[in-house]
Amino acid sequence: MTARRTFDPIELEVLWQSLIATVNEQARALQRAAFSPIVREAGDLANAVFDRRGRMVAQAVTGTPGHINSLARAASAILAEYPIAELHPGDVLITNDPYKTAGQLLDVTVLCPVFKGDRVVAFFGSTIHHTDVGGYGIGAGARDVFEEGIWIPICRLMVRGMRNPDVWRFILSNVRQPDHMAGDLQAQMASGEVGARRLLDLLSQYGLDDIEDLADEIIDRSEAATRAVIRSLPGGTYRSSAELDLADGSRIHIHCALTVDTDKGEILVDYAGSSGASPYGINVVRNYTHAYTTFTIRSVLNPDLPNNHGSLAPILVEAPEGSIVNAVSPQPCTARHVVGMFLPNALLKALAQIKPDQAMAEGSGAVWTMQVSGKHGDGSPFITSMFTYAGGVGARATKPGLSACSYPTGVAAVPVEVVEASAPIRFYRKELRRGSGGAGRTIGGLGQTIEFTVSEAPHGWQLNAVTSRLAVPPQGIFGGGEGAAGGFSVNGEPVRTQARISLHEGDRVRLDLPGGGGCGTEG
Repeated sequence: MTARRTFDPIELEVLWQSLIATVNEQARALQRAAFSPIVREAGDLANAVFDRRGRMVAQAVTGTPGHINSLARAASAILAEYPIAELHPGDVLITNDPYKTAGQLLDVTVLCPVFKGDRVVAFFGSTIHHTDVGGYGIGAGARDVFEEGIWIPICRLMVRGMRNPDVWRFILSNVRQPDHMAGDLQAQMASGEVGARRLLDLLSQYGLDDIEDLADEIIDRSEAATRAVIRSLPGGTYRSSAELDLADGSRIHIHCALTVDTDKGEILVDYAGSSGASPYGINVVRNYTHAYTTFTIRSVLNPDLPNNHGSLAPILVEAPEGSIVNAVSPQPCTARHVVGMFLPNALLKALAQIKPDQAMAEGSGAVWTMQVSGKHGDGSPFITSMFTYAGGVGARATKPGLSACSYPTGVAAVPVEVVEASAPIRFYRKELRRGSGGAGRTIGGLGQTIEFTVSEAPHGWQLNAVTSRLAVPPQGIFGGGEGAAGGFSVNGEPVRTQARISLHEGDRVRLDLPGGGGCGTEG
C-alpha cells in the first residue's frame, strides 16, 4: 500500500481552484450545447467531478441545489451497478431513475468515466432537465411514476466509444422530440469530454496518477471544517413546521426536528409527522429531500465551505418511508419541486432558533412551472420546455427579502422572448406585485404578475401548470407580517386543479405569485 501524498497549502489551493475551473468549464460547455432553453437559458443543471469511489469532490458554481446534491448521491448508486472494474474507455452511463437520482424522470443523469491509459481515474457527472421524456409532461397530474414518462434504468449509453444502439433506439422512440433528446444527451457527453481533457492535463502537469489523494485531502478538510462549525452551535433539538396549499385546496404539512449533536459534530433532521404521500406528482424522493435539507443548513452554517462529499457527510436526514418527503415507487414525483423547494421554509424556522441573526421569514417557496403544448394551424405539434416564475423571498433579519427571486433553487427565468420563440405564446404583462411583501422591520420580497395566451392554436392547447401557496400565505417571523398569497386564473376564473387543463386559442392565463413574509415588528 503506497503512502498518501500530501500537499502544501499553496499547491492544494492551486489544485482546488483548477478543479473548480474544470467543472465550471464542463458546465459552460453543457449550457452552450444544450437544446433545452431551461438548461441553456435558465441553468437548470448540475455538473460535478467524482473520485474513483464515487465521492463528489467539486461542483460547478452553475446549477441548482436539487440537482447538485442529488447528483452527489446518484454517482455511488450508478457505480454500485457498474463498478469501475467493468468499465472500458469510451463507456458512458445513463439513468433517470427518480428514486436513485434527482427525483423526476425529466432529469437525466449521465456519468462519464475518465481513463488514463486503461485505468479509471475520475468521473464527470451531469444532470439536466430534458424537454420531454414522453408520458404526462412536467405537470403533477399523472397517477403513478409509470404515467410520467420513460424510465431509463442504469445502463450504458455508450460502449467503448460507440453508441449502444438498442438503448438509443429505446429512448428516442419514446419521446415526442427525439432530435432534442438526442441533442441534449450529446451535450451532456460532450461536457464530460471537456472535463476529462482538462483533468488529464492537470494530472500530467502535477505528476498525479489520479485524484484519490487530492480528493481525500479536500474531503477530509471539508468534513472537519463542517463538524467544527456544528460543534460551535448550542446543542439540542429545535422543532418547526410549515404549511403548503395546492390549487385543488389540499394542504401539505411539513414537520421537522433538527438535532444538533455537538459531541459528534453532526446535525440530524427528522421529518417524522409530515404529510403522507400525495395522489399528485408532488412527492419528493429521499435524495431530493436530502439535497434541499443539506443546502439550507449549509447556507446558514457556513456557505463559504466547499460543497462536496465531506461537507455533506455530517448532515443526516430521516424521513418516513412512503411519506411526501420520502417517496417510493410507484408514487408519482414529476413535480417534486413543489414540496422539495418548500422544505427550507420549515428548516429556516428551526435554524432561526439557533442563529436568529441569520433568520429568514417564509417565502413563496417553489417556482411555478409552466409547460404548453398543442398544434399549429397546419397540424404540426409544438411543446415548450418548462419555463418558470418565482415569487418573493422572505425578509431576512437585517435585509429585505428579494423580489421575484427563485430561492432556494437558483434557476433563472427563461426570458419572455425565448419562450415566445419556442411556441405561439404571447405575453401581455410581466411585472412586480406591488404591496405583496409582508410588513415588518424588514419587508418581504415582492411576487410578480404574469399574463399570457397562445395566439395560434385553432385545435386548442394544453397547459401543465404547477402552482402553490394560493390560500395559505407565506408567514412572517419574529412578528413580521404575512406576504400575499398567490393566484392562478384563466379568463378571470380561478383554476382549482393540479392536473393538465385544455384551453382554447386566445384564453388568457394570469399568474399572481406570492410575496415573502416580513421579519420583525415595525418601528
